[in-house]
Amino acid sequence: MGCVAVDLSEEDSQYGFINTCLKSLVIEKFGEDTWETLRTKAEVQESFMTYEIYDDTLTLRLVQEACRMLDVSSEVVLKLFGEYFFSFCKMSGYDTMLRTLGGNLVDFIENLDALHSYLALSYEQMNAPSFRVEKTEDGKMLLHYYSDRRGLYHIVPGIIEAVAKDFFDSQVHMTILNQSEENEHTGKKEHVVFLVVQMTNKAKKRSQLAGSDNSQRDENFVKMKSRYATLPPCPGRRAPWEIVRSIVKFGQGNLMNSFTPCYPKKLWIEEQTFCNAFPFHIVFDDNLKVKQTGVNIQKFVPGLQTMDIKLDEYFSIVHPEVTFNIESIRKFINSQFVLKTRREMLPESSQQQSMLKLRGQMVWMTSLNCMVYLCSPKLRSLQELEKRGLHISDIAPHDMTRDLILLNQQRLAEIELSNQLERKKEELRVLSRNLEVEKKKTETLLYAMLPRHVANQLKEGKKVESGEFKVCTILFSDVVTFTNICAACEPIQIVNMLNSMYSRFDRLTNVHDVYKVETIGDAYMVVGGVPVPTSSHAERVANFALGMRIAAREVTNPITANPIQIRVGLHTGPVLAGVVGEKMPRYCLFGDTVNTASRMESHGVPDHIHLSPTTYRELENKGFEITERGEIQVKGKGLMTTYFLLQNLGLSEDRIMGRGAEEPYVYSDGQEEVTENRPGTRQSAGTGTEKDLENGGSEDSSPSLQGDLSNDAFSSRFCQLL
Repeated sequence: MGCVAVDLSEEDSQYGFINTCLKSLVIEKFGEDTWETLRTKAEVQESFMTYEIYDDTLTLRLVQEACRMLDVSSEVVLKLFGEYFFSFCKMSGYDTMLRTLGGNLVDFIENLDALHSYLALSYEQMNAPSFRVEKTEDGKMLLHYYSDRRGLYHIVPGIIEAVAKDFFDSQVHMTILNQSEENEHTGKKEHVVFLVVQMTNKAKKRSQLAGSDNSQRDENFVKMKSRYATLPPCPGRRAPWEIVRSIVKFGQGNLMNSFTPCYPKKLWIEEQTFCNAFPFHIVFDDNLKVKQTGVNIQKFVPGLQTMDIKLDEYFSIVHPEVTFNIESIRKFINSQFVLKTRREMLPESSQQQSMLKLRGQMVWMTSLNCMVYLCSPKLRSLQELEKRGLHISDIAPHDMTRDLILLNQQRLAEIELSNQLERKKEELRVLSRNLEVEKKKTETLLYAMLPRHVANQLKEGKKVESGEFKVCTILFSDVVTFTNICAACEPIQIVNMLNSMYSRFDRLTNVHDVYKVETIGDAYMVVGGVPVPTSSHAERVANFALGMRIAAREVTNPITANPIQIRVGLHTGPVLAGVVGEKMPRYCLFGDTVNTASRMESHGVPDHIHLSPTTYRELENKGFEITERGEIQVKGKGLMTTYFLLQNLGLSEDRIMGRGAEEPYVYSDGQEEVTENRPGTRQSAGTGTEKDLENGGSEDSSPSLQGDLSNDAFSSRFCQLL
C-alpha cells in the first residue's frame, strides 16, 4: 500500500473548498461513520469553511489515513478525488464556467491557467498548478503539469478523464512519461509530463450509419438531385468539384464548411491611434528590446522606451514562473502572462506605491520577429486601483477590466458576507453540539431521580397523575448496628462507607432492571414492577437482594474493618405510585404493601433475606432455594409465616452480580393483566413497555387519583415509616 509523499518544506496552504470536497467524497462514497473515523485518526476538525485558509498538512493527513483505512495506494485515492473534484466543482456552481472554457480538450486545458487567474481575484492566496499542452511531430499530445506540491499529480488524470467524458464525449488514457524536478525554471517544485491519448466515441455513430437502410440513401440522392436542379445559372464555367461542393451537405452545413479569414493588404490604423486605443501594450524583439508601448505604459513606467532598453530590466515575470527570455515565453505562448514592475527602476515618487502588475496575452509576429504583449492592469478591487495610483479612466473603454474590477468589488463583499455567515454557522453548530452534550447530562441526572416517562411529562409541563399497580415487589434493607457505627466514626467515614455500598447497589439495579425509589440514611428501597409493570417483578427483586448481600460483604466496617452486614425484607402486593412535591419532586409509593415490606426488613435477621408469604408464593418453583422461618409476631400484622431466601439454584454469583464474561440473565416476562381496581376507571390488559410510558404513560400505570380509594392506600410512606 502506497502513501502520499508530499514535500511541505515551505509553508503551503489552501482554501477550505478542497477539504470540503474531500469530506463530501468520503461521506458520499463510504458514509458518515467512515468520515468520522477518518477525521478522528487524522486529527482534523469536523467541518471547513470555504474561504478559510488551511495548512496543506491537514489535507495530507486525510489522504494518508484514507490510504490506510481503505488499504489502497495513493494513486487510487488521488485519482478518485480528481474525478470527484470535477463533479464537486460543477455542483458548486462552476458548471457553466467550466463548460465554456474550450471547444475541445486541448483548448480546455490551455485555458485552465486563465481560469485560475480569474479565480485568484476571489481566492487571493490560491496557489494553483500550471498546465501546458505540447503537440509532438508525430501528432501526440503531451500535457505538462507544474506544481508546488510534490506527490499530488495523480489527481490530474482523474480530472482530465472526467472532463473528456462529460464535456467532449470521449475517452482519455493518460500515461506518465517523465517525472522529475522542474528543469524549465518555472519556480514550481514538480514537473510531470503525461502522454494523453484521446478517443472519441465514433464507433457508435459508425454502427448507426452502417445500419441505415437503402431507402434512406435513395432519399438522400433525391434531395441532392433536386438541389442540383434548383441551382441558379452560373455566368461562368465551374469546375465539377465546385458543383459537387455546393450540392453535398455534411451535417448541417456544406462539406467545406470552414471559416477562412480575410486580411487587409495594409493595416488601416494610425500608430498614434493604436497606442491610444491599446494604452497597455508592449512590443519587443527576440532580444527583449522594447520597440513600442501604449500611452499608459509610458505614463506609469517612464523610461521604458529609452534607446535599447530591455523589457526584463523594468519587469519580472510573475506567471508563469519561467526564465525571462524569448524561448521560454514562446514555449508558454498559450499561457496568460503576468508581469510586475521592478521597484528600483521606478521614480522615487512611485516607489512607495504598490507595484503595477500587468496581465495579458503574448502574440508572436513571425514576419517582424517580435512579440506583442496585449495586457491590462491586474487588479482585484477599487482599493488596489487606488493604491497603484490608477483610475478607471486609465483603462480603455473597450477593456473588460473595467467591468471586472467593479463586479469583483461586489463579489468580494459577497464573499466576506458569506465567510461571516459560515463562521456564524460553525459557531452555532459547535454551540448546538455542546448544548446537546449538556442536555444529555441533564437528562441522565433527571432520569436517575425520576422514571423516564414521569420526567418527560414534567419537562413538557404536564401534570403527572398517580396510578395504582395491581402487583409489585418491594425491598427494604438497612445496615446492622448502623447507630453504633455512626456513634464511633467520623461523619466522613460514614459518608464514604454508604457511598461505597450504594454505588454497588445502584449498579445492580441496572443489572436486574428494578427501580430505586429512595435512600434515607442506611435504608435502601427498591421496587420491581413499578413504574413499568412486569410479570417477573419478584424474580428481579429476589436476584437483586442476593446481589445486595454479596456486594455488602465487599464494604468494610470503619470500626472493626470487617465486612458490614445488612438486613433485607421483601413483600409483594398492590401499591399506589405518584409524584409528590414541585420542588425536588419524588416518585413515591403508598399503600399497606410498603408498610409490610418495611416490617419484613425490621423483623429480619442480619445477613438474611426475609420474605413475606406473598413473595414466597411468587418465587415458589422459580429455581430459588427458600427455607421456612416459621410464624413470627409482626408489629401491626399479627402472626405471619415468613421465609428466608438462601440462593438462586440456576444462576452463578457472577451472573447475579452482572460481572465477568458471562451473558447477563434475561428475564422472560409473559403477558400480565394490569387492572385498575377503582370505579370509573378504564381497564386494559397487557404489560406496559417503557416506550409506551415515554409517550405519555399508559392509563394502566398512571390513572387519576380521583375515586373511592381506601385509607389503606395512603397509609404510610417509606420516609414516614423509618
